[in-house]
Amino acid sequence: MRTRRISAATSLAVLFSSVVLVGGAANPAAADSSKVLPAASVGDIVADGVHKRVFISDPTGGKVLVTDYNGAVVGTIASLPGVTGLELSADSGTLYAAVPGADAIVTIDTAGLKESARYATGEGTDPKHPALAGGKLWFGYGAAGEGNIGSLDLSGAEPVVTLDQDKDRTWFSAPTLASAPGAPGTLAAGIETQSPAELAVYDVASGTATRTAHASVDGGNMRDLALSPDGKQIVVASAAPYLHQAYNTADLSRGAAYPSTSYPNAIDIAPNGTVAAGSSAWYDPDVYVYKPGSTTKPVRTYEFPNTGNSSGADTLMDAGLAWAPDTSRLFAVTANSLGVRSLRVLTDAVKSASTVTVNAPAKSALNKKLTVTGRVKSDGAFPAGSKATVTRTDIESPKGKALPSVTLKSDGSFSFSDTPTAGGQVTYKVSYAGDAAHSAASGSDKVAVPRTVTSLTVNHNKALYSYGTDVTFTAHLGKTYKNRTVELWVDPFGSDKPNKLVRTGKVDSKGNLSTKVDMTRDTTVTAVFKGDGRYTSKKVTSTAYAKVKVSTSISKQYKTAKIGKTSYRYFHKKTNPVFTTSMTYYKNRSHKLSLELYYQGKWYDAGSQYFKLGTSGKSIVTLNGTHDTGYRMRVRASYVNGTSGDTVNSTTHGAWQYFIFTK
Repeated sequence: MRTRRISAATSLAVLFSSVVLVGGAANPAAADSSKVLPAASVGDIVADGVHKRVFISDPTGGKVLVTDYNGAVVGTIASLPGVTGLELSADSGTLYAAVPGADAIVTIDTAGLKESARYATGEGTDPKHPALAGGKLWFGYGAAGEGNIGSLDLSGAEPVVTLDQDKDRTWFSAPTLASAPGAPGTLAAGIETQSPAELAVYDVASGTATRTAHASVDGGNMRDLALSPDGKQIVVASAAPYLHQAYNTADLSRGAAYPSTSYPNAIDIAPNGTVAAGSSAWYDPDVYVYKPGSTTKPVRTYEFPNTGNSSGADTLMDAGLAWAPDTSRLFAVTANSLGVRSLRVLTDAVKSASTVTVNAPAKSALNKKLTVTGRVKSDGAFPAGSKATVTRTDIESPKGKALPSVTLKSDGSFSFSDTPTAGGQVTYKVSYAGDAAHSAASGSDKVAVPRTVTSLTVNHNKALYSYGTDVTFTAHLGKTYKNRTVELWVDPFGSDKPNKLVRTGKVDSKGNLSTKVDMTRDTTVTAVFKGDGRYTSKKVTSTAYAKVKVSTSISKQYKTAKIGKTSYRYFHKKTNPVFTTSMTYYKNRSHKLSLELYYQGKWYDAGSQYFKLGTSGKSIVTLNGTHDTGYRMRVRASYVNGTSGDTVNSTTHGAWQYFIFTK
């Protein structure tokens, strides 16, 4: 097993809810999923394949977070000041945590997710980096200028802590340690942030650390190291050079190199030898995955998205990679420019990324056969007989209809024919489920299939009705394919009455659907046909108009008599007539009061004025002044759309009322 730490960050994480990022088909690939970590910093990450858990230390927060394999936090072990390095026992039953703030190694029960024991390492030792090898737990410790290696032996009746295991005492500070089950007697060590990087190898089979190799190597500012499963190579992630260099443990001579990009800062090697090499790169891939024994071309790369507010994408944290033991997942800890830390779960990291291209005609006629071609592309050949599934989505199958699968040719290409039975936008989606060497992927293309336009009408457009008239509006639907349903919406004028769906139903045998409207306002009736597989949707409107109720009465006359066939109110010239107007009320509504004078056989305008209605819908106006006798006059009240204060009704004039003044 290998153990390393991530340098503790000082900024606090901003807590957000979980976010899922769907993986893209192209290489580099996007993370399969991501969840924000409630952590103020990150120190180390270890995957437990038995319990399907991931353990992440938070030095600043003094805790270890526990997530499931999907990245959701399922537990927290607190009271671990400065907790940094983590190491998992061979049976996954115990997690060892180095807690420098307590000068102790703490054991955590991985089943119960709670602290089980605490072993003091000595005052001021500041243990940080544990690793299991040679039947003991080894740890790097020491402040600046006092670095060394210690061990914890739990095999006897009492725990035994032994310090100063490295007699050469060349470590400036606590070295990072790494081990591997395939080489139980080998312990690798390296110093972080130092330039040039310093590495050492120890034989610990006897229970003491005997240095077998030591060197200052090319590169500096080491951030992580890992021991190969057979213990023959140490792979280092240093800020420079821009690759992940391996060194032979026998003499620390250069071995293989894994090409990556600028600022390498993480490395993890799965039990089967698969290498995950990570870098802190804003604008390049963050993770490069190499199959066992391969160093020329990565099988997969990942570039994380940008969830912060900078121009660069989220970056991998130092030593922020951990394989699930079976390589079913690669876990990566990232941070954005806002200091938010996330655990990303990469589920196809050992498979070549696949892409699917689909090419369909841009346009095709209804019920006419068309041909769709495409290709599933990835590194390496596909197994013979590989198939891809095909789904057609259209207006009649919005959730998709499965079509016969297609067999891939040797180059991954495919072709199939289909006859669209529904118009509109038709989408063909081709999906490859993946195999042992290739990731799943899908692609799609769209075809425009024209539909027929049907007829739809609503009667009574522009008709004018008296206030309160019950009017039956009828929608008439022409020929369609399957859908014979129409919606009827009624929208009275005025912001206080919203557009309302009043009826939904199938039209009758004549294609009609009706609704009755009480015409108290100007009203728009809308008929909606939502279309079907062969006919387009359609919407039509009919706007009908409604008058107001309006009347005017005259009072204080001394008599009523007819002049010709018209009744007149007679007033003495010193009496002021009172005009009372009743009108349909609406907020802030006024009525127009008009006077006319009869002279030499014609009526002439004698003036008009607007008066505000009371909330009861009434207005009382007195005609004051000197009244000339012998002249016939008339008065009426009107609602004038717009100038009466609103636009919810149509202009309506009341009946003329006639009067005359005498001596």
